[in-house]
Amino acid sequence: MDINRSKAEFDAIYTKDDPRSYFSVLGSLDYMIPDIAAPITRQLYAAWSEAYGGVPTVLDVGCSYGINAAVHRYALSFRSLRARYARRELMTLEPREVIELDRHYFRSWPEVGIARMGGLDASAQAIRYATDVGLLDWGFVANLETELPTLAMARRFQGVDIILSTGAIGYITARTFEHLLIGKRRPWVISFALRMFPYAAIEATLAAHGLVTEKLQNAVFVQRRFRDSQEFEQCLATLAEQGVDTTEFEATGLLQAELYVSRPEEDVAAHPLDSLVTIVSGRNRATGFRYVHVQTDEGAQIGLEM
Repeated sequence: MDINRSKAEFDAIYTKDDPRSYFSVLGSLDYMIPDIAAPITRQLYAAWSEAYGGVPTVLDVGCSYGINAAVHRYALSFRSLRARYARRELMTLEPREVIELDRHYFRSWPEVGIARMGGLDASAQAIRYATDVGLLDWGFVANLETELPTLAMARRFQGVDIILSTGAIGYITARTFEHLLIGKRRPWVISFALRMFPYAAIEATLAAHGLVTEKLQNAVFVQRRFRDSQEFEQCLATLAEQGVDTTEFEATGLLQAELYVSRPEEDVAAHPLDSLVTIVSGRNRATGFRYVHVQTDEGAQIGLEM
């Protein structure tokens, strides 16, 4: 049985010319992995820069509408963007109007990211949107499970420093990674993989290309709520077949992922994963206004953030 049948199907939201349906449907399920992943990916991007110098080029696999890029490049979150697209003023616009508005909206934010972002997705509409509004520097439409990369893709992939996936594992397998790892370059690979999807085959493929995989121990990351009881029961049954204990995890009604990071052996030896990543529990929980330090030309100032 295709293990993806344990998950709900959301193909329809990726056929739109703008991300309003994406935010409406996934937002209604408290989708949060982009916001939870962002502090961790920032730490890993910074670690790459410390090791190699310069700014990393990141390939977001299964990038959809460029949400990871938006959260990384600007002081935005999935939650704040969901609220933006739920406004009635935006709900009535034509897709071309949303794209034009979003182009100006994202450009109005100062960049805070430390990576150049490229994307790969099977949805032509999602890639077109993400590149048109400037979230992605470049993007390709392809399903590398069934297709071979084009020459243009191969050239781009050879310049990638970090491969990122926050929700594609399961839809993509070791076959896709085999196509991404072209030549002698050894990019870092950051994968947030739902616990129902075994990672061993991908780990073996990465090892064949000179990458050592570490799993962040004793840490899980909520992706979203289950859509319905059928998805809930199928997921728990799949995990039970694998001998995975879901008590206090998926059994509480939330899909949960684990973090795998693959790097060259010398990088792992110099700085093990648990020395690079610090997790702050509760950071993404909705709160009232809170005081934050903001660095300005005049030093640290106190601001309010919600």
